Amino acid sequence: RGGVGMKGPGETEIETDRRIVRDRIAFLKEKLEDLDKQAHTQRKTRTNTIRVALVGYTNVGKSTIMNLLGKAEVFAENKLFATVDATTRKVVLDNHVPFLLSDTVGFIRKLPTKLIESFKSTLDEIREADLLIHVVDISHPAFEEHIEVVNETLREIGAADKPALLVFNKIDQYKAEENPAPVFDKEDDDADTEWPTDQNEAAPRPPLEQLQETYMARMHDPVVFISAQNKDNIEALRELLARRVGELAAKRFPHFQASYNG
Repeated sequence: RGGVGMKGPGETEIETDRRIVRDRIAFLKEKLEDLDKQAHTQRKTRTNTIRVALVGYTNVGKSTIMNLLGKAEVFAENKLFATVDATTRKVVLDNHVPFLLSDTVGFIRKLPTKLIESFKSTLDEIREADLLIHVVDISHPAFEEHIEVVNETLREIGAADKPALLVFNKIDQYKAEENPAPVFDKEDDDADTEWPTDQNEAAPRPPLEQLQETYMARMHDPVVFISAQNKDNIEALRELLARRVGELAAKRFPHFQASYNG
């Protein structure tokens, strides 16, 4: 009997299974190459549009934010790697300047190189973006470590110097602790200060208002605190994003200048 998977002369069943797997892998690699070529062609046609990419540690709520900003039903689930490819939507906010918004795979600490390469399409969206929206789950005890993991990954893929908005999500789930230690900024500290060396010892969590003041003063990029789940401060995020996209468009496309300055 002919057909795919038929045993060859002298093949055992295990050998047949291995051959089928090898053939399947070869087929999928070929399909991925075709998809990469297709994506490259599509990206070339987007050069006349501002491109924005959502980035962040895994499970910080990027897909939920994508749904709110793009009014599109991107798959959102509380699960590791729920987003495994780059999903792009056209978005127009109040300033009427259209842009492309991409949801990308969440980063994790010590992401293996081979795994990174398997997400090539999502990394290309980040590398080629004009603006990044760095989403942080502020309710997570290790959110500051997650920020550094994302920043390090951006450095590794050559995207660390891109303009960015820092969005602290899940403020509705943030819980302060009594008698919190002050939020220190190492850049402003003197040499005599002793910093905790045990990363497993989480410092007490200050009130959310204190964190907001600290990060707004510390960060070079704009900062906004939201709850995508409850839609708290989403309008502030929309306004900030519209302003930054408008500024980028006015700088990059002179014909936008008049309409943006209005």
